[in-house]
Amino acid sequence: MRASRRILALWLPRLPTDRLTRKNGGPSKAPLIVSAKSGNALHVHALEARAARLGLYKGQPLANARAMVQPLAIVPADEKADAALLDAIADWCDRFTPLVTLDAPDGLLLDITGAAHLFGGETAMLAHVLARIAKQGFAVRGAIAGTSLTARALARFAPAIVPPGEEARAIAPLPIT
Repeated sequence: MRASRRILALWLPRLPTDRLTRKNGGPSKAPLIVSAKSGNALHVHALEARAARLGLYKGQPLANARAMVQPLAIVPADEKADAALLDAIADWCDRFTPLVTLDAPDGLLLDITGAAHLFGGETAMLAHVLARIAKQGFAVRGAIAGTSLTARALARFAPAIVPPGEEARAIAPLPIT
């Protein structure tokens, strides 16, 4: 009998700011945001939790963020460095399964079919993977489902472990995004 496909999706929602915090040896004194240019305007590309708690949000015009919160630590986006870091995290995740793929710009998909029992089952494996990545200084969320799209959506909006065949029910209440 063939095992049902099982996908563990990881989402690192603050990968750019987590990268900078790790690089600088800890958080900056001011809330940290990463800016990027879109069209002719700068906007908030990524932000740490402190900045979000102050009402700033991803996609916000940088001028509005500066008007709302002073002081701010603003660093230009470095998408190549973020991609390299995500690739390094993917390489690190091959200790859990050899089937790891990037879900750029801030996620990973691990095919854990037949591997979860090696870590005490899916619940224990998910907790272990999340704890190990968080211990390295990253905000991370995860979910497990039978399809990569379901696991990806759940990791971002409602982390869960979905039993095989229950994917449609699990994602029904999620936003269309």
